[in-house]
Amino acid sequence: MKKWYAVIGDPIAQSMSPVMHDAWFRENGIDATYIPIHVKAEQLGEAVASLKRLGCSGWNVTVPHKCAIIPYLDQVDEAARRMNAVNTVKVLEDGTLFGTNTDGNGFVRSLQEFGASPEKNGELLVIGAGGAAAGISFALESAGFGQITITNRTIGKAKKMSDAFPGSSALSLDEAQLALDKFDLIVQTTSVGMNFAKSGMPLDPTGISEGAIVADIIYNPLETEFLRRASEVGGKTINGVGMFVHQGALAFELWTGAYPDTKKMIQLISNDLGGK
Repeated sequence: MKKWYAVIGDPIAQSMSPVMHDAWFRENGIDATYIPIHVKAEQLGEAVASLKRLGCSGWNVTVPHKCAIIPYLDQVDEAARRMNAVNTVKVLEDGTLFGTNTDGNGFVRSLQEFGASPEKNGELLVIGAGGAAAGISFALESAGFGQITITNRTIGKAKKMSDAFPGSSALSLDEAQLALDKFDLIVQTTSVGMNFAKSGMPLDPTGISEGAIVADIIYNPLETEFLRRASEVGGKTINGVGMFVHQGALAFELWTGAYPDTKKMIQLISNDLGGK
């Protein structure tokens, strides 16, 4: 019987996950399909129950449900529990709903492909304090990257997140703006600049140290205003396509046991979004 998978979020029309996973199913000879489902916050519990009842084999979770979905799951692995964020659910053979998070490891893989390392990039600034920021901070810490500073529009959220990561600290956006030159890796995890959100920047990259790596996990558009400005002032910029593909590949592997061709997919998505 043909299996089916999904991605849930609000909004969801912008997601390229269906295109990516359906291509991987074809490439790997797997009889399955992947669909986007628009789920509002007040519908989340009902949606999870419906996905299970209708025989969905697994699904991805995107904004704004990564934290809120946890109470509806039967099992959550230790990493996702510590992040307080789930982006991938697998329905086990006995019907158990198992949650994990591939965001952080997907980001670290893309970062390593870009040439970043704990030895070269020891001072990190993470902008944002949501589920994606938590996953990325946890993965960076696990990969040996140290000295993580978290900044957020709401300083209380930044402090709460920093408490979960020994050795990390929190700054307000104003404080981070004044201290930008101390960081050699800056990671933007908020939705500011995404294709469905208002344009703008969470902070102004002016003042970063020359040659600092500046990453934005947004992949549509390929270059946000934040990345464009960071490039103009001497930063080495990386968009969210690599993270998007690698986190998807890790979810695909969890569901199917096969790890797909990520290099080809990164190129395909970049070309598609770039209009080439």
